[in-house]
Amino acid sequence: MIDLTLYPDRLERAVQRARERHIVIPTYAQMKDPTQAPASVQDALARVGLWDVNPLNLFRITWKNEPIPTGGGFGPVNVIEFPSALTGVPARILALVGKWFPTGAHKVGAAFSCLVPRLVTGQFDPTTQKAVWPSTGNYCRGGAYDSALLGCESIAILPEGMSQERFDWLAKIAGETIKTPGSESNVKEIFDKCWELRHSGQDLMIFNQFEEFGNYLWHYDVTGHAMAEVLERALGPRGRFRGVALTTGSAGTIASGDYLKQLFPGSVITASEALQCPTLLENGFGAHRIEGIGDKHVPFIHNVKNTDLVTAIDDNAVVSLARLFNEPAGKKHLVKQGVSEALVGNLHLLGFSGIANLLSCIKVAKYYDMGEDDVMMTMLTDSMDLYGSRLTEMHEEVGEYTELDAAAHFARYLHGENTANMLELRYPDRKRIHNLKYYTWVEQQGRTFEELNAQWDESYWTSIQGMSGQIDELITEFNARVG
Repeated sequence: MIDLTLYPDRLERAVQRARERHIVIPTYAQMKDPTQAPASVQDALARVGLWDVNPLNLFRITWKNEPIPTGGGFGPVNVIEFPSALTGVPARILALVGKWFPTGAHKVGAAFSCLVPRLVTGQFDPTTQKAVWPSTGNYCRGGAYDSALLGCESIAILPEGMSQERFDWLAKIAGETIKTPGSESNVKEIFDKCWELRHSGQDLMIFNQFEEFGNYLWHYDVTGHAMAEVLERALGPRGRFRGVALTTGSAGTIASGDYLKQLFPGSVITASEALQCPTLLENGFGAHRIEGIGDKHVPFIHNVKNTDLVTAIDDNAVVSLARLFNEPAGKKHLVKQGVSEALVGNLHLLGFSGIANLLSCIKVAKYYDMGEDDVMMTMLTDSMDLYGSRLTEMHEEVGEYTELDAAAHFARYLHGENTANMLELRYPDRKRIHNLKYYTWVEQQGRTFEELNAQWDESYWTSIQGMSGQIDELITEFNARVG
């Protein structure tokens, strides 16, 4: 649960730090509808770059930023639709676009939502404590960004195998960056580093996205609302919303499916992972190249009982499609196949996990024989801005990308995607996956057996889903004290 216990002395120091840094904290209501932000804030944002380390950019933690790098206002939810010419299925696939957040990834919202309840209650003191952000990629970047705004020290933890762009950016923003062994699959090594820091005697607070319910709440409330707004405009009189398909990672994003299933009870929630590390699908393990979807465990904040399908995506498909979508020969081939030049020009909006999400939607659409009136939703966590070094590496390893390569990848990995490596979850399957939490969270990380069992009751999750209003009241009181 999200602890809202107040600590008055530390709260006063947090208020003073926010006053010194000219920080006003947006509410969940304002993140859902940024036009509720003060007019003075909206006017000032006209002179602020999207990635600037400026407290005003806290009000750009929303899906509704104008898609420009500097001076943008607010508009409709940023979304892209993938047509049948690209996907090979008649169903419509819609994806929220994460590039237009500060840091270029929506994880800054999840990190902010983990930090804010601790800040406005005085549980976290930015004047004395270091903020620790364990991550497999973008979450620690979002946390380091939020910490820089508060003027507090931060420690970013991520695997050494992540893309160079992440490390280059963190070198400028984070107080300290710790590289743990391995790549996306090596989450336990991150957790081990957190325990080492806990025992180091330093005054710090660890914001572990895999167990922080602020992560779940932000995606349930803010991302879920954004998806619902898109669907309200997109469905029309004949459209049918069929569900979401999302790589699990920390299991924050999949909380949006909980929100949508309450609005559309017949919709399904699909959890996706890498075929090379099929933890949910087969209790399996391994290493893979779909950056940012750390696995080999079930996150504590994953509402497994509400998940309907599991599917696994071949990481060879993801890295090959990254070339197809971004290399000149690949773009040329897509246009020849009837994909519009306008869409081809926007395919850079898909980072590695975004490509995996698209493929997951294609698999689900084929599994359920979806037609042209059926709609699937997903999201693009980040863009190829964070993976340019991977394209360079592939050039060095396998050479120039040709139109023959493009034709093969288009046929095999897009139109050739199939329903292999999928499981429609029966009740015992959901229980099996839920039970895997025990080994990570009770045996290793100190969570209780009683709370693990409590998660099997729907009321556990609905009680968290209703907390944004309480937190907004605390944010409003905090801002009033800051003045």
